[in-house]
Amino acid sequence: MSADSKAPPAQAHTGVAIPRMGLRERKKERTRRTIRTEAMRLFLQQGYAETTVEQIAAAADVSPSTFFRYFPSKEQVAIADDLDPVMIRAVEAQPADLSPLRAFVRATVEVFDSLEPDDLEFEQQRMKLIYTVPELASVIARETERNVRMVAQLIADRTGRAADELEVRAFAGALIGAMSTTFDATSGIGLDMEKIKQVADFLESGMRL
Repeated sequence: MSADSKAPPAQAHTGVAIPRMGLRERKKERTRRTIRTEAMRLFLQQGYAETTVEQIAAAADVSPSTFFRYFPSKEQVAIADDLDPVMIRAVEAQPADLSPLRAFVRATVEVFDSLEPDDLEFEQQRMKLIYTVPELASVIARETERNVRMVAQLIADRTGRAADELEVRAFAGALIGAMSTTFDATSGIGLDMEKIKQVADFLESGMRL
């Protein structure tokens, strides 16, 4: 999970049910989605470094100034994770008797199982882009730390502990690090649900080798 803090609370690229939006919000969401879709198409077609903001704007039929109202940079188009708010809601909806680890695993499975094929493909392409494009290499460390903070807060809310406690942050770091191993950047295969379940069992066993 990773996100653009300016991403709207509504989904873009998920099939998960969301609160009803007004006409203006739906129009903004369509524009945002079009920008991201056209950007990804250009990234794959001609390369990330070779694609300019002006080209993305033209392909999305918007002005460059409109592009910047939705994304502060070309980099943000690639790294913005619209699944974050959906994942947060899914984790919060898990039964209280589930362990934090199982709550996260079940939420992840539910969210990715709910994606439409085109949306799942978009997420796979986005993840592959982040992990294989040299210009985006520095993003990974920043996104990892941001994800750790987000997961730590969710764990704190679920357990009644503080998000900055060592054990809470260690749990969040272990979870994010372990889940990242399920992604194969060379093949472009993203979060494999069977691998996620296997990783969860491994973590729960105390990581015995």
